[in-house]
Amino acid sequence: MNKAEIPLAQRDALGLMLDDHSRIKHLFKAFSREKDAETREAIAHEACLTLTVVAQIEEELFYPHVRARNETAFGHLIDKAMVEHSCIRSLIAQIQGMTSEDRLFHAKVAVLGELTSHHVNGEEGELYPKLIVMNEDLRDIGARMRQRKEEITIEAHIA
Repeated sequence: MNKAEIPLAQRDALGLMLDDHSRIKHLFKAFSREKDAETREAIAHEACLTLTVVAQIEEELFYPHVRARNETAFGHLIDKAMVEHSCIRSLIAQIQGMTSEDRLFHAKVAVLGELTSHHVNGEEGELYPKLIVMNEDLRDIGARMRQRKEEITIEAHIA
């Protein structure tokens, strides 16, 4: 899915998430291609931070908004996404406590990439198209998501 396929009423929120998904995919590809252990470690930790921010925004704002619009259509998709986020968070916590010299570091980052890819494909292939077909207006939630992302990013740099 690309932003050109998204109607204007959904473009703010879905466009933001597509950009985030693209950034995350890029980081995992860069990790898999990189040969230098120190650089791979930096890429992995950047991917973990990016995923943490994206998951927080989705859980705080996007998922509750979507669920409130139509529990029947979206409830099971949101539930599945929340479980995936929980698994992603678990791997992130493990990776953040490791260095590239730890035996399972590369394996855990690879599994995190695969799980994230599965999650992203589910959102882009099932959730987003349903929102588009139902013509949900996501402009307001998109603006709130952008604002919250800026706040979280500032907080992360302060800590």
